[in-house]
Amino acid sequence: MAKSLTINDFFKRFPDDASCLAHLFALRYGSDFGCPKCGVIGAFRKLAKHPAYTCNCGHHIHPMQGTIFQDSHTPLTKWFYALYLFTTTRHGVPSKEMQRQLGVSYPTALRMTHLIRKHMAMTDGNPSLGGHVEVDETYVGGHKKGGKGGRDASEKVAVFGMVERGGDIMTMVVSDVSAKTLVGQIKRNVDKGTVISSDEWPSYNSLKNVGYAHGTVNHGREEWVVGKHHTNTIEGFWSHFKRSIRGTHVSVSRKHLAKYLGEFEFRYNLRHSPSAMMNRLLATL
Repeated sequence: MAKSLTINDFFKRFPDDASCLAHLFALRYGSDFGCPKCGVIGAFRKLAKHPAYTCNCGHHIHPMQGTIFQDSHTPLTKWFYALYLFTTTRHGVPSKEMQRQLGVSYPTALRMTHLIRKHMAMTDGNPSLGGHVEVDETYVGGHKKGGKGGRDASEKVAVFGMVERGGDIMTMVVSDVSAKTLVGQIKRNVDKGTVISSDEWPSYNSLKNVGYAHGTVNHGREEWVVGKHHTNTIEGFWSHFKRSIRGTHVSVSRKHLAKYLGEFEFRYNLRHSPSAMMNRLLATL
């Protein structure tokens, strides 16, 4: 498994805005890109005073156009470093930490982190799942109440997850945890005939009737594994996500929760290729 860039490797590779822009141009257009105006291949060169490339015929290409970098006054090196931080952490990067690391204002750091999370979720996409899939519903958030560390259930947000054994995970904010909602998501995103493992939540009871091989474990009876059925993988993801939210971000609003889920989902799905994370984000801008 290829390792992600070290901090020294990162700064050697991207020492200035020009190197960042050249990398972005190469990823988006390639070395054999033909000029849209004259058709000549490989004739582009960097403009001296602008973040753009020009062909011999005078046609300009702006590599940042249409990306999260467009119209930003923040140097490209800082954007690249922000992407580096997001793809080399396990627990995410809060906006306050981004502010300190980059030396930008808090509103700028907040905008950057939200744009990066949104792009991570979009880049990850939602391919269909199959084989053997674990499903589980949980709740995230809520304000503390009383003196015993409890949380107000009315403030919690319902989320749903599906993970293919040895493969990708898919997560989403849901309006409720009813059979209509959860089974509806499974039918849209999991191939028919797939083996599905869940806990004893009643909303999953109809899965066998709609084309899935369904097995359960009853956590209420301290039943954790029944043959090939368990939900340890998806519960491990929830545990990591919740610890990260509490420890790194303190709390996340309902409005932005889907972006945080998309961020953690992206890193999980590329866990076997950490060195590819940053290039994947840049190539899909």
